[in-house]
Amino acid sequence: MNKVVLAYSGGLDTSIIAKWLSETYNCEVVTFTADIGQGEEVEPARAKAQAMGIKEIYIEDLREEFAKNYVFPMFRANAIYEGEYLLGTSIARPLISKRLVEIAKEVGADAISHGATGKGNDQVRFELNAYALNSEIKVIAPWREWNLSSRESLMNYAEEHGIEIDYKKQSKKSPYSMDANLLHISYEGDLLEDPWSEPEEDMWRWTVSPENAPDKPEYIELSYQNGDIVAVNGEKLSPAAVMETLNKIAGRNGIGRDDIVENRFVGMKSRGCYETPAGTVMLKAHRAIESITLDRETAHLKDELMPKYAKMIYNGFWFAPEREMLQAAIDQTQSVVNGEVRLKLYKGNVIVVGRKSENSLFSEKIATFEDDGGAYNQKDAEGFIKLNALRLKLKSLK
Repeated sequence: MNKVVLAYSGGLDTSIIAKWLSETYNCEVVTFTADIGQGEEVEPARAKAQAMGIKEIYIEDLREEFAKNYVFPMFRANAIYEGEYLLGTSIARPLISKRLVEIAKEVGADAISHGATGKGNDQVRFELNAYALNSEIKVIAPWREWNLSSRESLMNYAEEHGIEIDYKKQSKKSPYSMDANLLHISYEGDLLEDPWSEPEEDMWRWTVSPENAPDKPEYIELSYQNGDIVAVNGEKLSPAAVMETLNKIAGRNGIGRDDIVENRFVGMKSRGCYETPAGTVMLKAHRAIESITLDRETAHLKDELMPKYAKMIYNGFWFAPEREMLQAAIDQTQSVVNGEVRLKLYKGNVIVVGRKSENSLFSEKIATFEDDGGAYNQKDAEGFIKLNALRLKLKSLK
């Protein structure tokens, strides 16, 4: 190895990895830090990398690309894994993998590296997505190679190799393993490893508790064009700005908390807590606008395909041909998904209170309980029922 591109957060683990790569493989390390809306400054990663003697440092603002090309397409599918998880971590990995591979090509690197452990899903996601983009890329996963198996061993390594640690900050660090981006923030580890333990209130960072949310509901209106939100309360916004705005609005109304035990791709069950304020609102609203604009069979087929689509993203197959095939079909349905959705947000609840569209298939004239003027002949239902009952009647004769 001559050169390796490392997905670098600037934290303790990836700082140690940068040094370990240099020593173990006698190679030059290039760091890549992505701002995908984690809510923390990414620029300090530059100073940390420079302090370790790293010469090539990439720090990029990818918030708009993340929202437009990854999150929004996923929400056109109403994707949700195992009925609960809105795929916040899963959908971020393809973009990071893509840039790792691209930077490796730009700088002539032999390999890429990441800080995901050998127990989780992220190692699979990083690597499958990377291989899909470059079949010849080499991947170094230190957690699967080294013998640093505890936080104490990591701290000792840092001290022995002169890796600066802010001990005061470390002592105040959250006990949870956390991941954040525009779509969500996740929490794992510590007391959450017992699925019977209720999360501590001070764990949550983006949302107030529903009990402490305002006593007055907040109304918002979302404007849709081709299945994507283009405005909030009449104000046109970019995809990233849509998510930032909805995170604030939903978060202050106690919306988006979830506590899940999920099935990891590697085989184990894992308990995690998630805050997904914007995503919770986006899913509810998108289904509302689709309810009046999509034909019944189209909507039902989308619902049947969605679990497969969500599973592909969860397992790391964003760049796989089957996901791209489904995306093309999903996107084709969205040409009519235009209009407005009005929502009431109240103490953790997202309540649809209105929807309208020029492409609406809802006919008040046909659906009315009043006189429809002959728009619907109720006598037609008799033959419809008898034809559908025929096989049931034949079965009952035996």
